[in-house]
Amino acid sequence: MTYGQYGSSLRDLPRLRTSRRKRASSWDRTGGNDDRLTVQPGTRVTLADIEGPGSINHIWCTVALPHIEVPDIADADYLRQLVLKITWDDSEAPSVLVPLGDFFGMGHGRTGNFVSAPLQMSPEDGKAFNSWFHMPFGRRAHVELISELTTHPVFFYYYIDYDLFDGPPDTELGYFHAQWNAERPTGGVEQGAQTNREYLLEGTNLTGDDNYVILDAVGRGHYVGCVFNVRNLRETSDWNWYGEGDDMIFIDGEPFPPSLHGTGTEDYFNTAWCPTQTHHAPYHGVTLPGGPNWSGDISLYRFHVEDPITFTESIRVTIEHGHANKRSDDVSSVAYWYQTLPHRPFELPPAARRRPYRM
Repeated sequence: MTYGQYGSSLRDLPRLRTSRRKRASSWDRTGGNDDRLTVQPGTRVTLADIEGPGSINHIWCTVALPHIEVPDIADADYLRQLVLKITWDDSEAPSVLVPLGDFFGMGHGRTGNFVSAPLQMSPEDGKAFNSWFHMPFGRRAHVELISELTTHPVFFYYYIDYDLFDGPPDTELGYFHAQWNAERPTGGVEQGAQTNREYLLEGTNLTGDDNYVILDAVGRGHYVGCVFNVRNLRETSDWNWYGEGDDMIFIDGEPFPPSLHGTGTEDYFNTAWCPTQTHHAPYHGVTLPGGPNWSGDISLYRFHVEDPITFTESIRVTIEHGHANKRSDDVSSVAYWYQTLPHRPFELPPAARRRPYRM
């Protein structure tokens, strides 16, 4: 039995399978009810170390600081200081290296109830994290949680559900990847003598060179989406819409204009007219719409499940930060994609540079 030709729809459920379902979890090995890991600050723990071939098909977890009255300010943003790391087939570089909260679909170190097809945050208050991204592997899957907290331990509960197969896949499968990126702030321009309309809506960009980069990958695979976070840093009573930037996706080193050139930030995320409302659908959503005049924290997602963007040699997924890259905001993102190994290695900025803005 290999990965198989079946899908995961209701129509496919009657098809009998011979894979072996397994689970790694934090259940109490003493038989008691302490079904969690206590992860000390500055340490890392192995959540699963699986010999393949197989496929991780669901991850659930929840995390909390121990019950303390006043957490140390440096550890208050623990969802940005806990890191999910996954390495496939003993590769030298991990394929997943993302702050925990961001990986599961919302930035800014925040949680909230939302539902999408591959990622969900569930009650209470979005503190139960779920991923249904399928993650096949050949020889080994090594899943770790890294704590970059400095003061407090965390309680961590988790399931990692996976299938084991008798042999290698009979079709070519990509390896799942996820990468966090940020510009804090993006390199915009001063408004100066420009009117508000000129600053937010006018100007030209005919290269895409200064766009915010969501993903820059080399190899063969397909991009399957992103979570995109903005903290509006422009303090003004004037109309202060953050999202006039076009998406531009360059495939296999093509020049400007790219094959996939969009018309605005909200358009890429399948919304319209400067959204101010929370919305979540299977493949797109606005989990944090921001406050009055688009102030504060914004978080959006777009998943290319029905329309993956394929590449043979490379892909560069970018988006303007404001029209013609004029805005200077706090922008971060998580890109999700599948590709062959080895991949271009990537790193994660230190925890101090990942902490969200707090008012």
